[in-house]
Amino acid sequence: MMRRVTAWLQLLRLPNVFTAAADVTMGFVVTQRGIEPEQERDFGMLVAASCLLYLSGMVLNDVFDANVDAVERPGRPIPSGRISLRSATVVGWSMLTAGVALGWFVTLHANDWRPGVVASLLAIVLLLYDGALKRTRLAPLLMGECRFLNVLLGMSLFLIPWGSSELLIAGGVGTYILGVTIFARTDARRSARSRLLIGFSTLVCGVLLLTFLPPLTYNRPPLEISFSKWYLLWAAIGLIIVRRCILAIFEPSPSRVQAAVRHCVQSLIVLDAALCVGYAGEYGTYWGFVVLSFLIPTYLLTQWLNAT
Repeated sequence: MMRRVTAWLQLLRLPNVFTAAADVTMGFVVTQRGIEPEQERDFGMLVAASCLLYLSGMVLNDVFDANVDAVERPGRPIPSGRISLRSATVVGWSMLTAGVALGWFVTLHANDWRPGVVASLLAIVLLLYDGALKRTRLAPLLMGECRFLNVLLGMSLFLIPWGSSELLIAGGVGTYILGVTIFARTDARRSARSRLLIGFSTLVCGVLLLTFLPPLTYNRPPLEISFSKWYLLWAAIGLIIVRRCILAIFEPSPSRVQAAVRHCVQSLIVLDAALCVGYAGEYGTYWGFVVLSFLIPTYLLTQWLNAT
């Protein structure tokens, strides 16, 4: 039984699901300036929808790749026989359907078209990536689009139409993941430095876009902390990310690149936490620590399960 449970957790790549929850939490509290008691149910359903869609993408990724994995990765749960292809297919599609259904349930409850539409678009992009475009040049763009939509899912109950601030936040996160995906494109073998440099430059652009949100949005909404603290916070985050990536660029071995990718993916939670500190209202620091706490299960599960 334990072996079977472990196989399912490996198929789901469970450690990284907390990055999806962090995106939605950040998007919600930044636009709503916190979570009121009457909003808790809708917020919980948005987080659940995001997590279900993310996990469905992980499962369906292996479902569509079953034949390839049988040759290249025979130890994976499906080709090794620990999980049947039929079971994985049923679970993957069920999670995808449930995630979209939850989005539309929030739409009906809140009388706002955006949760259902964004959840549906996210499901479509996931299927395009998993089923058709994973091995094309469009794949990194689709991954960035997934994160862009995931943040917008958290922002989908904003009382006014999305403005430049909301779109730039979602765009910064999406650009960061676009760069991480390019960086990770060939992490199973020795990577070309040119590809790593392109991915590195792109993810840095994503971080810079988030760093310079105040002047780009004319400080609307205003920062809840001083400009000096804001830029110092992002400088510290950026230096840590840059250091790991540069180490991989100088020695582009699979172990170095995979370590850098794992760090960059987990750092997404840190980026979300920093945005909460700056824009989630007077309790932004509290929400920043709430989002940052998602690193704990992520790190603990990574010691047991492969997150990539």
